[in-house]
Amino acid sequence: MLRKTYDWVMSLAASPRAPLALGIVAFCEGLFFPIPPDVLLMPVVLSRREHALRYAAITVVCSLAGGSCGFAVGHFLQPVGEWILSLTGGDFHTFQAWYGRYGLVLIAVPIPYKLTAIASGFGQVPYWQFLLVSLLVRGLRFGGEALLLKIYGPPIQAFVEKRLALVASGVALAVVGLVLALKLAH
Repeated sequence: MLRKTYDWVMSLAASPRAPLALGIVAFCEGLFFPIPPDVLLMPVVLSRREHALRYAAITVVCSLAGGSCGFAVGHFLQPVGEWILSLTGGDFHTFQAWYGRYGLVLIAVPIPYKLTAIASGFGQVPYWQFLLVSLLVRGLRFGGEALLLKIYGPPIQAFVEKRLALVASGVALAVVGLVLALKLAH
């Protein structure tokens, strides 16, 4: 099943619809979608490395648009924001307490962007600050990924394809470890 999913994502990444799919995933991740756009950005860049920075720009712009919608939900529609957070497993009050302590620094840590976007709106963070920090952090993240894949793409792709189960297991363990670390930090 893992191989079939990988092959499907790689075929989507090589299709003409890849930039549109990438933009949609990046937008939705800023508001409600639980999967980060990196999952699609990487194969899209690997399929056409000459357009790596273009794909990174699409991801950043669409991610910021989705995050801006999340910010607006938190700012203007607090009950809707709490409902969205509950759907994705987030606890608004716990996160709001963290946000009160750490503020916009949370955009730089590996927690779902929708949480920081909605919480920034709840917390009445000035929109320009939210947007500036988001642009900096997300631009460095997606631009850095795209640039590294443009330069070192074939060896990375060969490694992943040869050791797909190992790579998927490592990513899953890293995600579980981050979630546990965040829960223990509270």
